[in-house]
Amino acid sequence: MDKTLYADGLDEALIGVGTQFNRRIAVYNKNKVLDILQRNMSLEEAEEHFNFNIVGAYVGDHTPIFLD
Repeated sequence: MDKTLYADGLDEALIGVGTQFNRRIAVYNKNKVLDILQRNMSLEEAEEHFNFNIVGAYVGDHTPIFLD
């Protein structure tokens, strides 16, 4: 059963799915995520939202990864 977690609204930033041990983890491009967030907020707001609400959110073993 695939338990890969995907971030809502960030499909355009999805690079692919990586494997760690027996887990599949979604991998996103950080800069593309920030571009998506900036559609509704300033760069400063997007960075703060990204750091606190996206990267700072642990949602279990399948938490997505954001590549710089």
